[in-house]
Amino acid sequence: MSEGWIQASQELLEQMKKFTAKENMDRLDLVQSMRFCLYVLHRSLMGWMNWINNPDIMVAFKKEELDEMNRKISEFVGSFIHYDLEVTKMGVQKNLGPRKPTQEHVERRSLEDIFYV
Repeated sequence: MSEGWIQASQELLEQMKKFTAKENMDRLDLVQSMRFCLYVLHRSLMGWMNWINNPDIMVAFKKEELDEMNRKISEFVGSFIHYDLEVTKMGVQKNLGPRKPTQEHVERRSLEDIFYV
């Protein structure tokens, strides 16, 4: 499985390069690129979680290797969360995010609007 994972990951990295190297990207291109990059990150995180949750795999690593992994992951996640906060604050300034329905909207809702099947 690991060889296939490595090959697929390398192909995903190449696809990411193609997305980000495209010139004169419009808004849709940018969103598509971000979506793809986040999909690749999600895939990688799921792989990490599978390894971390498997003691048979993790026992193969020396403590020094685990220390290095922990350090790099902590740095990466810290940087990512800092950026997440910046973008979230920009979204808040643009009044994005969940909104509470107004009283008028609540009064207009029918049962068909409330229940989705």
